[in-house]
Amino acid sequence: MDVFLQQLVNGLSLGALYALIAVGYTVVYGIIQLINFAHGEIFMIGAFGALATWLVLGSGSDIHAWWMLPVMLIGGMAVAVAVALLTERFAYRPLRNAPRLAPLITAIGISVFLQEFIRLFFGRIPGFPDAKRAIPFPQIDGVTGEAIDLGGIIIQRAALFTLIALVICWIFLYVFVNKTRLGRAMQATSQDPDTARLMGINVDKIIMVAFAVGAALAAVAGLAHGLRYTNIDFKMGFLAGLKAFTAAVLGGIGNINGAVVGGLVLGVIESMATAFIPGQFGGSAWKDVWAFALLILVLVFRPQGLLGARVVDRA
Repeated sequence: MDVFLQQLVNGLSLGALYALIAVGYTVVYGIIQLINFAHGEIFMIGAFGALATWLVLGSGSDIHAWWMLPVMLIGGMAVAVAVALLTERFAYRPLRNAPRLAPLITAIGISVFLQEFIRLFFGRIPGFPDAKRAIPFPQIDGVTGEAIDLGGIIIQRAALFTLIALVICWIFLYVFVNKTRLGRAMQATSQDPDTARLMGINVDKIIMVAFAVGAALAAVAGLAHGLRYTNIDFKMGFLAGLKAFTAAVLGGIGNINGAVVGGLVLGVIESMATAFIPGQFGGSAWKDVWAFALLILVLVFRPQGLLGARVVDRA
């Protein structure tokens, strides 16, 4: 039983990471029906933005470590949001009325571009480490360090940070989407952009807000990833982004609650498969296989995802 509970906790914390990224996919898709395959790289850039903030402001200074957490978070968010808005303005907006294949291919191109940009940028700047290999991520007192023991269940502090971050972001999104003018404008735009424009809503502004919200959450996930795994690299966005996209589809893409549920389910499935599938098909090497097998099963029997895509819940 202890092993089950331990794997459940591990799976929920991993799933929280997927969910934070998946929300970005689903918010953008809910507004303009674009599968932004570059979103995994926005997550990666958020992590590198937090690292760069630490290198510039915190490394070698006498600033107490815990102050660096919000500073790194703000730095990561600022970089991720700026990159997301630039891609929306100069890469996606000109293709808004093009066939759907065009922005999809563009997203893949942006993904490769951002990976290579970070690989070439880091290492060229004095004091910045080479991004061609894994870079140690700064650890923060209180957020990382000795694990917490709850009756035999071991919880890493970084995993607890990820879960708390997901809950806070989920509450923020609920309030933002349902209780603010911008949120209600996002709901109207997702239902019918042309009618929303006739009602006086600035659709371009709403789309930018959707990209910014998704990028901010991806930056939170990037910081959580660095704290959890203690290092980052320029390729980290590819697989994490693919898993997050899987989580969004699993929960019902276009549905914020579905993205969160899909992420948690995916994380738990991976964790349980690692521990409980015996023989040569078990272990961590097979966790990705079982995760994507689950996705295929869900798409076969429930193509709209676990929670569907109810219009009232879409961003």
